Amino acid sequence: MKLNTYIINIKRRVKELWKHKIFRYALAIHSFYFIFSIVLFFASFQEQTDFKIFYDTGNIFIHDIENLYNQKYILRGFRYFPLSALFFIPFCLFNFQIAFLVFNVSNLFLNFLISFLLYKIIILVRNEDHETDDKKVILYVCIYLMGLPHIFNYVAGQIDLYITFLILDSLYLFLKYEDLKWQFLASLILGISIIIKPTAFFLIPFLIILNIDLKKRKVKFDFFKSITRLIGVITPVLLNFILFFLYPTLWDSFLDTNFTGSNLIVLSPCFSITKLITNFCYIYNIPFNQIIVLLGVIGIIGGLGFIIFTLKPYEKNSIIYGYAFGIIIMLLAYFDSQDHHLLNLTPILIIIIFNFPRHSSNTNPVKFSLYFLNFFDLIFVGIWHITYLLFPYNFESTFFLILAFYGISKYCIIYQQNQI
Repeated sequence: MKLNTYIINIKRRVKELWKHKIFRYALAIHSFYFIFSIVLFFASFQEQTDFKIFYDTGNIFIHDIENLYNQKYILRGFRYFPLSALFFIPFCLFNFQIAFLVFNVSNLFLNFLISFLLYKIIILVRNEDHETDDKKVILYVCIYLMGLPHIFNYVAGQIDLYITFLILDSLYLFLKYEDLKWQFLASLILGISIIIKPTAFFLIPFLIILNIDLKKRKVKFDFFKSITRLIGVITPVLLNFILFFLYPTLWDSFLDTNFTGSNLIVLSPCFSITKLITNFCYIYNIPFNQIIVLLGVIGIIGGLGFIIFTLKPYEKNSIIYGYAFGIIIMLLAYFDSQDHHLLNLTPILIIIIFNFPRHSSNTNPVKFSLYFLNFFDLIFVGIWHITYLLFPYNFESTFFLILAFYGISKYCIIYQQNQI
């Protein structure tokens, strides 16, 4: 397709979208989020942004990599895999203020790419009993764009939109192409997202194509496709161990920052089950080991999710539910699940709503979860900051994450019983 034809098609599509009132509202609201973040940054919020951590990380990776996780050099600490620092080096070519502006402009651009991908995936997996036009699809894409977690992401200068884009890109390839080369590429993209930020780390087991048929007492396992996926997703992650081998202190610092350090037990508005438990123990001076708490939550929620996932007969669209389980497990288990992380999950919930049969009873739990996480979670984060000295539990989002987990699990079980 010639460039001129491509531009003409874009203009025509924008004119079509502009006729939808919800699209105009979504565009105005999202523009406000973006402009508000820029104004707040230059007015008074520069040193408090998470982007300051990423910006400093890029410089330290170049000049003093062994101090990558040293909080004396990076305020509030850097948590991710060391290779993720490579991503932030280009922003270090600018001064901090210009770098933040460039970074958030790239976030804005990514949101439009994410919206496009979300639209394409919905059209690809939409259940046949849904409407054939795209009015409802546009509505839900606009719901994503109007979500309050975007405010947190823009103001803090967070990187969750990069993760969302890579997650949706990999999901689209999994759904669109069956060839092993595409399965490998999709997994590789997912692995790159884990390098940048490990939100999708617990998604790895759900790439295995395994089905347990209880009625026929058979186990189906696609060895070659599963191995291809696992090699693709693990390869980028394993590259980090080259740095861990070259700089042994880096490994120790990484473990301390993410699993054993004292910074993990302080009070925070994190909504994971793990954090709710450690907040409770912290307030009442109950001795605890955060690793044991973490492993316990992963074992219960992760094990339950994987078993339920394997009970659903495998089909092309099954990978959607694997993505949902993997991300929900991470959000419920890790010590630092925050509002902006929900941007990785809400597009998946939207896709699932369209993949469910239109009148399925399982849709309501997922819808309720989507609306709360998209529009109300940030409000309760604010309430937590006001009341945490008396009640340090941000449990509302925890409840709706579990509700989404329940709705998806129920669908998988019912599907296995062929009762839908």
